[in-house]
Amino acid sequence: MSEALTLARPYARAAFAVARDSGNGAAWSQALAFAARLAADPQVHAVMSNPRLREQDAVTLLVADGASEEFKRFVAMLAENGRLVLLPEITALYEQLRAESEQVVMARITSASALPADELENLVAALRKRFGREVKVETAVDESLIGGAVIDAGDVVIDGSLRSKLQRLQSVLAN
Repeated sequence: MSEALTLARPYARAAFAVARDSGNGAAWSQALAFAARLAADPQVHAVMSNPRLREQDAVTLLVADGASEEFKRFVAMLAENGRLVLLPEITALYEQLRAESEQVVMARITSASALPADELENLVAALRKRFGREVKVETAVDESLIGGAVIDAGDVVIDGSLRSKLQRLQSVLAN
């Protein structure tokens, strides 16, 4: 995984630079997300791994209608360099760069059950206050947490899950 991120990083930086210079950051986000979803599909992955796949065929396969010429050239370059399989990593790194430039914190809130809208709004407001920035939230459900939530915002992880509290209690009682 770390090797893929290392290989993907310069491509993500290049994509971000082109998107920023052209003022099309959001359009690039959408185009990259589309291409990454396709690249992650096992059937498409098998096609992309075929050495007989031409660059133009890769562009036709992975680029949505209406994408910019710069994006088409970017995908063609990935195909030429045999890096199409890195599209999911490139997309994730691109989104991190975009969030940093827009002063936005990306957070993932994983809870034991779906959070009610008002509770989610309260969490987002608390995160905004803590980071002093706009916060974009992605939510997920993990029933193994038993209760509570885990918030992952880049370098900051706040574990308020019941599972974690029980594990800490077990550790204290065992000593």
